[in-house]
Amino acid sequence: MKTSLRSALCALAAVASAPAGDWIPLFNGRDLEGWTAPTNPASFVVREGAIAAGGPKAHLFFTGAGAGFRNFEFSAEVLTSNAANSGIFFHTSPQACAMLTNGFEVQIDNTLRPDDGTDAYRELKKTGSLYAIRNVYKPMARDGEWFTLRFSVVGKRIRTWVNDALLVDYTEPTPAVAPAKRPGRVLNRGTFALQCHDADTVTLFRNLRVRPLPDDAPDPAPGPAPVVDDAYRQMLEMQAANFPLMNLHVHLKGGLTLEQALESSRATGVGYGIAINLGWGFPTTNDAALLAYLDSLKGQPCFVGMQAEGREWVKLVSKEVVAKFDYVFTDSMTWTDNRGKRMRLWIKEELEVGDRQEFMETLVARTVGIFETEPVDLYVNPTYLPPALAGDYDALWTPERMRRVVDAAVKNGIAIEINGNSRLPSPAFLKLARAAGAKFSFGTNNRNADIGSLKYCLDMARELKLTWKDMFIPKLEGRKPVQLRGLP
Repeated sequence: MKTSLRSALCALAAVASAPAGDWIPLFNGRDLEGWTAPTNPASFVVREGAIAAGGPKAHLFFTGAGAGFRNFEFSAEVLTSNAANSGIFFHTSPQACAMLTNGFEVQIDNTLRPDDGTDAYRELKKTGSLYAIRNVYKPMARDGEWFTLRFSVVGKRIRTWVNDALLVDYTEPTPAVAPAKRPGRVLNRGTFALQCHDADTVTLFRNLRVRPLPDDAPDPAPGPAPVVDDAYRQMLEMQAANFPLMNLHVHLKGGLTLEQALESSRATGVGYGIAINLGWGFPTTNDAALLAYLDSLKGQPCFVGMQAEGREWVKLVSKEVVAKFDYVFTDSMTWTDNRGKRMRLWIKEELEVGDRQEFMETLVARTVGIFETEPVDLYVNPTYLPPALAGDYDALWTPERMRRVVDAAVKNGIAIEINGNSRLPSPAFLKLARAAGAKFSFGTNNRNADIGSLKYCLDMARELKLTWKDMFIPKLEGRKPVQLRGLP
């Protein structure tokens, strides 16, 4: 499997002399000439014109080009068996070890793994992720189907694409900052490596090719230099620790376009869930409008959510259409009081508080009722109080009231949003929820083109010591039938 030194030097000379713009094949389609696996070489074979990776953990290095690549474009066609996990490294060098210590990995993993209730590790980083640096959480390719994986390095900028969808646009800061446990994740120079991760799955690679670029190649559209502050370092370490760094409460409103949202997501490294509002009195009130929204976001690198408004929403749409969304969420900001008055709590003209304690008891009862009857995944804008009461939040949200809401959420499998813009719910509520075993999500609920900050979310994640196991992950396979009991 190993090439001779002369072959390696010849290949290196060919690549080094190739002008920018010429794509150079790295695999001849017949054998592994130009490739070397220092450990478990039998994990890689050529099968029907493709390199098949399957067996004990190993890495297959392209030794034909040595360590000659700094700036480049790389492309490969990939096919994964069910639940396969693999990757392609760059800026690395041959190492006889299970985990490479230098270079970057572009992740290959198309499987959304459900929470099985155990403490077993569950990989959340999906295909196209710049592993442990900028993660992608929504699968953009399918097992059993060939897809194109492409990535590039130009100066300090790394980008990845899956089937031509741009997923990662990362600019390395100066000086470089890497996760504490992965200090080798810094730009340098090196070769490529294919990863064999599992013995019971197979990943196929074909049409592997590279287009070398000059070392001083300019970035055609450089973005702003990243600001390395405490939040930047915290988010970097969270992604390295498999934490799903997502904002699942984003709306295309107030002038915010889809492209602006995706650009913001790539710039911050925060994955987005973009949601439509569905309910009585909103522009979207039926299946046809929901299907049109789903179609408008088809193939986009974001999760697609639905915000259920008011308590009448379950009668407006079918369970079949609701199940097409990645997740559904609601709040307890719209309900009917004991006298039959429907209120939207944020609208002063509709609000009738009356006796404050009775109001709070009704709010808690309505919230618990929502959890028990409506097919939702997330409780957002949690513990919201109207301005007339918000000043007494800590007194009105007693431990007993908080516990009733938390217990109902946990019992019904409903995750609790930590909202960065409203800074809700309170730390006291979140501590109760954490102790009760609740799941959480991050959100901002933007009302205009300013998506908002996750600082409060990050602060609470640190204070509560949240890990990836505590976070809600949207599921693309639809909700369980029991969660649809509220729909006709």
